[in-house]
Amino acid sequence: MVFMRSLPPLVFWMLVPATGLYAKSVEEIAAEVKPSVVKIMQVGREGLDGLGTGFVVDADGLIATNLHVIGEARRLEVETADGARHEVTEVTATDSHWDLALLRVKSRLKPLPLGDNEQIRQGQPVVAMGNPQGLAFSVVDGVVSEYPDLIDEIPMIRLALPIEKGNSGGPLLDREGRVLGILTLKSARTENLGFAMPVNELKRMMAEPNPVLMERWLTIGVLNPNLWQPLYGARWSQRAGVIKADTPGSGFGGRSLCLWQPDLPPAVFEAAVEVKLDDESGAAGLAFCSDGGDRHYGFYPSAGKLRLTRFEGADVYAWTILADVPSEAYRSGDWNHLRVRVEETVIRCWVNGRLLLTQEDSALRGGRVGLCKFRNTVAEFRRFQTGVDLAAPSLPVAIASSLRGALDQLAGGDLSQDEALERLLADPVAGRQVMTSRRSELERQAAELREMEGELHRRIVTRELLAELAKLEEEIDLLRATLLLARHDNADVDIEHYMQAFARMVEDLRPDPALGRGTAAAVRRIREYLFDEGGFHGSRHDYQSRSNSYMNEVLDDREGLPITLSVLFVELASRLGVKEVYGLPLPGQFMVGYKEGPEGELRLLDPFGRGRGLSVEEAALELTESGAFDEVALRPATKRAIILRMLRNLLGSALDDEALVRDSLPYLNLLLAIDPESAVERLTRARMYQRLGDKPAAAADVRWLMEHFPEEGPDQLRLQLEQWLNSLQ
Repeated sequence: MVFMRSLPPLVFWMLVPATGLYAKSVEEIAAEVKPSVVKIMQVGREGLDGLGTGFVVDADGLIATNLHVIGEARRLEVETADGARHEVTEVTATDSHWDLALLRVKSRLKPLPLGDNEQIRQGQPVVAMGNPQGLAFSVVDGVVSEYPDLIDEIPMIRLALPIEKGNSGGPLLDREGRVLGILTLKSARTENLGFAMPVNELKRMMAEPNPVLMERWLTIGVLNPNLWQPLYGARWSQRAGVIKADTPGSGFGGRSLCLWQPDLPPAVFEAAVEVKLDDESGAAGLAFCSDGGDRHYGFYPSAGKLRLTRFEGADVYAWTILADVPSEAYRSGDWNHLRVRVEETVIRCWVNGRLLLTQEDSALRGGRVGLCKFRNTVAEFRRFQTGVDLAAPSLPVAIASSLRGALDQLAGGDLSQDEALERLLADPVAGRQVMTSRRSELERQAAELREMEGELHRRIVTRELLAELAKLEEEIDLLRATLLLARHDNADVDIEHYMQAFARMVEDLRPDPALGRGTAAAVRRIREYLFDEGGFHGSRHDYQSRSNSYMNEVLDDREGLPITLSVLFVELASRLGVKEVYGLPLPGQFMVGYKEGPEGELRLLDPFGRGRGLSVEEAALELTESGAFDEVALRPATKRAIILRMLRNLLGSALDDEALVRDSLPYLNLLLAIDPESAVERLTRARMYQRLGDKPAAAADVRWLMEHFPEEGPDQLRLQLEQWLNSLQ
């Protein structure tokens, strides 16, 4: 035993697992376990609708998996390693808290032995089997990182092994082939970290089953076909009065409809519903005047704005966006009440009781009303109504005044909460209406104040940044300027903290003798320090992420864009007194240039490529079609130009993402504050103001463009600007 105690932990576990004297190899475990692991398939209208893993826990066809693997109201099949398919006849038990489920098939299968998660030890080697990314019966080994690890108050097994889509529900095994847990979650932070539910919770569920036959399971949450008709194949379900659509439809853009069946609306009618989106880049709301096919109207939130669209065909070329406007009344991520009124030639739309638009359009009339959803968002609907007039009845003036007075007295401290509630209970319906109205008004005011607070912060940062850039070139603190750029988006950025962190980097390098041996030697040493020792590197995965442009996050994560990594390099060299090192605005990629003395040969360094060295000719061959740079590209970038280039990167990332387009306006404002003569950004901002419904602001930018229009500019373009300005006035 003295010998065993002296062994490294992993070797010790190989020889002496929790019990027994021999740990099986991964190959042995895979061969033994494979006949007991199954693929679990959700079978939908269009075929395979979902894929996960399960494993046999009882010879009488009992299979364990995660609850999220089986979904709701879906026909289920399992496939064993020999290719045999078995239809699930019963959902034997479910537990939403632990995300566990037991399924039954009418077949004799080989079960896996269940272990005891109380015997788990940190560092213990484990094996997992599943169907990651649809790759059937794959095996992977790793170790237990931590147990128990509380995730949302649930004690789980944290694992140092990768869990991918399709692994969910698979067995986690010790090195004797016994089940310790059920694979459940993949970490959002790193590839090789996952979580498993402890097997003892599965054993408790097996001891207390709550069986549901498949014919009954298939009806859970299913919409009543006498009331609703789903179209275009999306998954629509209903629970506790809430209708949910959680998969894209088969129509173009993920379009799906769910039409109300009991009656056709009259010639003049209204429809209303409350809707909530889990992802504002999607869209969901009311459909009306539907012919049961491709023709209908839709009124719905999309990317934070409200859109009215006329659909007359199967694809976007037959769709007409009649209106696409923002509204302060809309609450992102919350329930929003949508209401439409269809008259002979006019459509009126409200959001949360506020009239949003009155649109003249009579192309479609008649047909059914219902719900619509687009793209990948999960949408929930409740309180759907149709009728001739769905406006909330107005309260009598005296009653409304009395109830509002109770709330005013409560706010002023003249009434206790109980006393105010008693006053409101004198007329419960009216009391609830007044309370809801007051809450909505306060939420609107709070939203306005938040927006004003954000704009005040951005203007303060803009002043600070303009003051920094107004200094002489050699006095501008470029690092501070880049941190101000990050703080423009995030008020929590502590600039002094990051300045101090950077100062420590400078002090780390200052004593190094290589810095005194000339520019080339100093550049090599800074390169080693940043990229070999410090781990700084170019963004590997999400190049367009705004995090790569925020200097605070570059310092935290040691990952960035060519320009942010170049700024770090150049600023280190500057603070260490290394001469002739500067940023180069090469076409397509920012790099660092340096010379051994003012007359030395220009050499390039690519911070995005971990500091690799290049000649000017090599870089030109990589970055240009001609194989040569023009003179401007090889001039050192000014600090102001660097900030503008970083700002344009941020602007581009916002304009490239429909969900972030509204975020582009603060970048345009800041860019034009720094460079007010930029006609391109002025034109972009005018279009953005118009898109957001701010015609006066758009007109002001168009006027500036006309006043600064070059004399030699084309007459056709001048005429277009005049027509545009006329349309905005």
